[in-house]
Amino acid sequence: MRLKALLTGFIFLLTLSCHAPAPLPSPTPVDPFAEKRHKMVETQIKARGVKDEKVLRAMEKVPRHLFVPQEYLDEAYDDHPLPIGYGQTISQPYIVAYMTELLNLKPGDKVLEIGTGSGYQAAILAEITDEVYTVEIIPELARSAEERLRRLGYDKIKVLNADGYYGWEEHAPYDAIIVTCAPDHIPQPLVQQLKDGGRMVIPVGPPGGLQTLWLVEKVGGEVRTYSMMGVLFVPMLGSH
Repeated sequence: MRLKALLTGFIFLLTLSCHAPAPLPSPTPVDPFAEKRHKMVETQIKARGVKDEKVLRAMEKVPRHLFVPQEYLDEAYDDHPLPIGYGQTISQPYIVAYMTELLNLKPGDKVLEIGTGSGYQAAILAEITDEVYTVEIIPELARSAEERLRRLGYDKIKVLNADGYYGWEEHAPYDAIIVTCAPDHIPQPLVQQLKDGGRMVIPVGPPGGLQTLWLVEKVGGEVRTYSMMGVLFVPMLGSH
């Protein structure tokens, strides 16, 4: 009788263990900046006329607060540029979205960015297409941007520390080129590296003065330029 009771108890315990509920999955971390990012897209970007859904999704997804210095964390989603050190800035969110929309990107396009900065614009581009190349002349920014992009999973972005005036000829031609610093003229090497049918967006003008944002198209070997708006960017550095 005692053996029978022990066996019955063992079977009962085994049955309970077999039907025990599976452990609950760890809760997904809550992004405390998600609401700010959504508000940024709605009030600063969509409200000003940016309509490209690929661009809007990218702006809503990329964690801009991870691309600004710690002391500016509370301003990461505000409607203005922010300093990132070495005399450089991360552009106003609207300008990032507007310039990206002008490129008219499609998945699979090859894009060159001049002026990596903290890597934010490159991350936005990488949400739309897999082939992104970016050039930064300041070694410390190039290094920290590359580390940041890898840490956030943007492994396919290629970063080069070099003078962006001369582009990145090794991977040319490009479907699109975006320049986030202002030379005093449109660099001919960048025009040459633009694929026929491609688009370049670039601010041009004097340092500290009013500059013009230009859309450059290459059609049948002919270069066409369109003035889009007045802007203010940091100057393009280099030996040119």
